[in-house]
Amino acid sequence: MKKAKFDMFMSWSRQRSVQVLIFIAVVYVVLVGLEVPFVFKTGFSLVSQEGFAKNRHLNSKTFVLESEEYVEERKAPNRPVDAPVRVLDQSRPERRRIRELHTLLSNLAFNGSSVNMNSTDEFSGILKSAKEAFDVGKKFWEELELHRQEVIPVDYNNKTEECPHSISISGLEFQEKGRMMVLPCGLTLGSHITVVGKPKKAHPEQDPKISLLKTGQFLMVSQFMMELQGLKTVDGEDPPRILHLNPRLRGDWSGKPVIEQNTCYRMQWGTAQRCDGLRSKDTEETVDRQVKCENWIRDNNDTHSEQSKSSWWLNRLIAGRTKKMSIDWPFPFSEEKLFVLTLSAGFEGYHINVDGRHVTSFPYRTGFALEDATGLSLNGDIDVDSVFAASLPATHPNFAPQRHLDMSNRWKAPPLLDQPVDMFIGILSAGNHFAERMAIRKSWMQHQLIRSSNVVARFFVALHARKEVNVELKKEADFFGDIIIVPYMDHYDLVVLKTVAICEYGVRVASAKNIMKCDDDTFVRVDAVIKEVKKVPENRSLYIGNINYHHKPLRSGKWAVTYEEWPEEDYPAYANGPGYIVSSDIANFIVSEYDSYNLKLFKMEDVSMGMWVEKFNSSRPVQYVHSLKFSQSGCVEDYYSAHYQSPRQMICMWNKLQQQGRPLCCNMR
Repeated sequence: MKKAKFDMFMSWSRQRSVQVLIFIAVVYVVLVGLEVPFVFKTGFSLVSQEGFAKNRHLNSKTFVLESEEYVEERKAPNRPVDAPVRVLDQSRPERRRIRELHTLLSNLAFNGSSVNMNSTDEFSGILKSAKEAFDVGKKFWEELELHRQEVIPVDYNNKTEECPHSISISGLEFQEKGRMMVLPCGLTLGSHITVVGKPKKAHPEQDPKISLLKTGQFLMVSQFMMELQGLKTVDGEDPPRILHLNPRLRGDWSGKPVIEQNTCYRMQWGTAQRCDGLRSKDTEETVDRQVKCENWIRDNNDTHSEQSKSSWWLNRLIAGRTKKMSIDWPFPFSEEKLFVLTLSAGFEGYHINVDGRHVTSFPYRTGFALEDATGLSLNGDIDVDSVFAASLPATHPNFAPQRHLDMSNRWKAPPLLDQPVDMFIGILSAGNHFAERMAIRKSWMQHQLIRSSNVVARFFVALHARKEVNVELKKEADFFGDIIIVPYMDHYDLVVLKTVAICEYGVRVASAKNIMKCDDDTFVRVDAVIKEVKKVPENRSLYIGNINYHHKPLRSGKWAVTYEEWPEEDYPAYANGPGYIVSSDIANFIVSEYDSYNLKLFKMEDVSMGMWVEKFNSSRPVQYVHSLKFSQSGCVEDYYSAHYQSPRQMICMWNKLQQQGRPLCCNMR
């Protein structure tokens, strides 16, 4: 009886064990069925207790592992992530990363032999400038390569004496120095220069160059030229005139005293600004709320001038402060009479005051920066008593890199993945904009889309006139790996070449689906831009930005365009330069046209892009997408990109975006 019960129990136990084993086997088969394909796709090295749960959703060809730093970043978004680990499909050779590490130079080339230097059409001027700029740039780069081992480290802490806060010299010293005052560190916002001098008595001149005379005629001339000059780029040429101030006491072809102001670069004069005694119109643009030209009595009679002063004060006393009076002063300069002239640097331009009153203001011209003004020259019919410059920059721009750059591995650019990227962002920058580039590295270039290399961002910089800046730029490019040097001598009119270089790199190196261009004072919300792009079907050519339609060229002012440069009355539809996107087929078309010498260049790069897209659109439809959220003039609510952002604002906007999860503007500078 007991034996029967025991046998029954053992039979039931064996049956139960078999059921358990069958259940385990089924579970094992299910697990193996799920896990084996994952192993074969990703490699056995990725299989771990956590790997399956983390990576089951990843792309089977090429992907980036979520590192420990990335996990930490999601908890503390302001912490940057190290370069991501790459796991590549072993069947595909690695090529793009190696190519990028071999050179800092853009592959963009310029064939100067194809330029007709005698041509006079509207596009020839920029081609001539490009040829000269590439020739100078080649020389600069060869010097950098040749002498890079000979560069002696500079002790930046001991260089402060080279940037005096003020400079004062007497008229005799000024004469001995060739009528030139050296401003070693240039100017900065708020800098001012005071000149005490006396115009000479007029003398007869048969070739005055300010009036046309017949043979045997002469003109009584008393004039002088005060110039802010920069460093010359080519031997045998005059240095650039950043500001040319020319008071003509006895007049010129007009027969009345005038003050003419202008700029000159590479022997090419800009559009002159003439003040002839008539106040600027109320409808004309101002400079820091100052008119470009004040009025004065158009009669150089001293007695009348003194009477006018007395009459003005008497009328003001009688009329009181409430009544608006017209101010009538004599011409600010008189022969053999001492004057005190003050030139000051404002936000929007230079301001000239003579004997304590404002006379004229001259808006900054594109292509020149305050720090470029490294010399003051005074020539002509003038005796200089003294020159005093104050509020000068405390730090030489050559030494600024050490103050602005954070040489930490955490800010280095992640490598290019061996696959097409969603978007390539080319950032236009100037050689000495160290602070701007560093602020971008610490802000929106830390976005996970960029850190994971799904979006690639690079700075595009041309060579600077200062050798020291180029030396520091090359060091910066070598360290961070995010700078592409376009080997020409930088100038505003040639910015368009950087845009072509961006297109070339975007399609031929990064293999990007779309290419974005922005400036180094533009904050970009990378995810918002990608989202906007994805609204357009993938098979469509696109042009996205803050688009201007039927925009007319300005024929005067800071952005003046002559009829020789642009003869038409309207520009093509174009997106504002601080931020726009084109699809890769458009970018590839631009590069192909450039390589075959069929690409027309214009000094305003955003207009050039509109012109190229218009030509592409004639053969294949382009979807134009206009949005004011690509802000042209600052920061707007729910922006995609924000222009005119200082380095401090960049960091502030990034912190707000990360900490509060929504785009907010920062109003401080």
